[in-house]
Amino acid sequence: MQALVTAPGPQSGIPGLGGHTPRPDGDAETPPAAVVESRPAPLAAAPWVVSTYFAQGLPYSIVHQVSAQLFTALGASLGAIGLTSLYGLAWNLKFAWSPLVDRFGTTRRWLWVVQAALGVSIGLLAWPAGRGDLVVVARALVLVALLAATHDIAIDGFYIRGLGKSDQAALAGVRVVAYRVALLTGKGLLVALAGWTSWFWCFFAAGAILLALSALHAFLLPKPSEDERRARGGERGTTRTHFVEAFRTFLGQERIALTLGFLLLYRAGDALMFAMNIPFLARLGLGTAEQGMLSGVGGTLAFAAGSMAGAALIARRGLRRMLVPIAAVQSLAIPLYVWLAWAQPTLIWVGVVVLAEQIANGIGTAAFVVFIMQRCFGGYKASHFAMASALMSVAATACGSASGYIAEYVGFTAFFALAFVVSVPGVMLARWVPTET
Repeated sequence: MQALVTAPGPQSGIPGLGGHTPRPDGDAETPPAAVVESRPAPLAAAPWVVSTYFAQGLPYSIVHQVSAQLFTALGASLGAIGLTSLYGLAWNLKFAWSPLVDRFGTTRRWLWVVQAALGVSIGLLAWPAGRGDLVVVARALVLVALLAATHDIAIDGFYIRGLGKSDQAALAGVRVVAYRVALLTGKGLLVALAGWTSWFWCFFAAGAILLALSALHAFLLPKPSEDERRARGGERGTTRTHFVEAFRTFLGQERIALTLGFLLLYRAGDALMFAMNIPFLARLGLGTAEQGMLSGVGGTLAFAAGSMAGAALIARRGLRRMLVPIAAVQSLAIPLYVWLAWAQPTLIWVGVVVLAEQIANGIGTAAFVVFIMQRCFGGYKASHFAMASALMSVAATACGSASGYIAEYVGFTAFFALAFVVSVPGVMLARWVPTET
């Protein structure tokens, strides 16, 4: 890995609170609390982008996907399965402590230390999961969720500081694919492992993987520059100012009301649909191992293909031109599940629908990642990304926690139709939100 260097990007302007604030694409303009980290070239950065975003995706999969599979396999009700979405509150609220990650230490150190803590905590879940103790698992996952949300802040901050905006866009597809491969490992391979052996080995293996990645990152990730260390060392008395400025600069962006609405609603329909995806596929006759291979392995590969295609479209034609059509494609894929619930076709058609929807979802996610990265600037990039992604996850938590009760009341056909309706406002807002050319 090459050493860290300072490489500020070109400037553009955005209106701030109380005036016009210069907005650098890099770190040229920053308040005293600013931090400058690495700017490796895209090809040199690709290995650590892959490893860190794989490490980010695996705990998320454990908390949101593997836990739902465990609850389903052990006979929990739809309502209880839907309530696992409340673990998303950790991601909803991570903006509250994200300035601490910007402010103390380095994002590199936060990254590998919290990663090690995740490895230990998830590995310890193997024992209650192996004996089917859902009460202990449910409580322990609260801690795992809090650690995972903090882990996300550090990884996103390391990525955003380490690359200029053009390089961030160039590696957006790589980042998304690495994340989805982690989801494949969780809801695909690890769930299949649970089906073939036991839930003990599923959680034990996940913990071991994260501990190995933590050791790798502690030794091999690029290190902060001397300028960055000196900047952090001289800022110990400005924590309150850093918190205030992080929120002020984020909320001072142009058309912020539209941006906030878009962040909340863009993935709302998908969030509602995916909350009941696992019990729905089980209702169609897919067992734990079969779901792991279809929704996990096949779905992740389809998602990866879609995200790479979405990143390529955005790189060629720009987000401004592509955001609305991509949002529409993502929304129009949801009615495929309406048909699936109504027709209940053979397993071949179930597989076709799952893969097609995942391709559309991958395209939509690539666009959303680029949009969020455009909202992050100055010395508060980790905080800004945490704020934007936290708003995105609010929909997943709110929709997911109610999803089981709704599905029990109206049935799966009407439930997925409702998910499509919920997705429409996000498509409409895509036309009006600010995008950079």
